[in-house]
Order: sequence, then structure tokens, then C-alpha cells
Amino acid sequence: MADHARTAPVTDRDAGSRELEPLLREVVGRRLRALRLARGERLVETAARAGISPQYLSEIERGLKEPSSEMIAAITGALATTLVDLTTDVARDLRGGLRAQEQRHPRTTETPTRSDEPAVLAAPPSAPPFALYAVAA
Repeated sequence: MADHARTAPVTDRDAGSRELEPLLREVVGRRLRALRLARGERLVETAARAGISPQYLSEIERGLKEPSSEMIAAITGALATTLVDLTTDVARDLRGGLRAQEQRHPRTTETPTRSDEPAVLAAPPSAPPFALYAVAA
């Protein structure tokens, strides 16, 4: 897989002051390393069972490489777990990280106000009846 730059979408004006969300490959890598260490295994042992080089496994664990789903399945099999269990743990880690980030940097939003003017619904003339394409206020 190709190496990718660390990027994250900018979602609001003060995003520059916020920390970046972790990349999926970083969270997967940390979780795989934790599973390997919990088994008391060395990189060489796990990599041999997964059919990959220790260097490649190390790069995956450090979040430097983005492995295919087949490669992740081979590694989880070598660690006596399943792709479903790994995915569940990664999702839990991501949700926990987002919650912690929100606690450190709560979002400030304006309260929407109600307009006394009716909303105008617009659709192109060629649109079928009852097809809503845009709402203009």
C-alpha cells in the first residue's frame, strides 16, 4: 500500500486549534500491537504466523502502513482473534477518543432562530411531482 500523508477534514472555523482525529490505520495499529503484547509475543513470531515480514507488521502497528482487509484478517488470525472483534474494539477506541476530544474542546454553536417568513421549496421544472431538491429560506 502507498504511504499517505496525515490529513483530516476541516469541519469548522476553529478547527486549526483542535487536535486531529486519529487515522483509522493508527488506531488499528495500536490495537494490533496491544493484542500481540497481551499474548507476550514478539513481532517475529506474529509476523511469521501471519505470513508477512516483521518490518511490515511493525509499520502497521505504528500506523505507517495502511494494510488491506485481507492482511488485517491474516494478522488477527495469527493473534487468535477475529476481524469482527478487532473492528469492534477499534470502533470503541475511536468513539472514546472523540468523546474525550469533545470534552477538551466543546463545540460552540449558535442557536437556530425561527423565521416568520415561510420556507420556499424549489424543484426544477422537469422534476417529477413531489420531488424535493432544495430548501431555500
